[in-house]
Amino acid sequence: MAENNGGAKPVESFEQSLDELEKLVNELEAGDLSLERSIELFERGMGLSEVCRKQLQEAETRVEMLIRKEGKMAAEPFAPETSDKA
Repeated sequence: MAENNGGAKPVESFEQSLDELEKLVNELEAGDLSLERSIELFERGMGLSEVCRKQLQEAETRVEMLIRKEGKMAAEPFAPETSDKA
């Protein structure tokens, strides 16, 4: 495997990105950080958020491609059932 990729960080899995994003949010919410550290965490979080958004968009596209009706591709919105009725 090529480890030297021009200094670019390897693409993380959706789960890894989401886990790291959750840890960043928890650290930011805990407070007691310097302004510089808060900005660093925020920047990293925004990057992770974009990675997750793109991966979800790609997954949605793949799912839509798998849905077929009457021999034609037909996109259907994905609406997961939620138990939160707040």
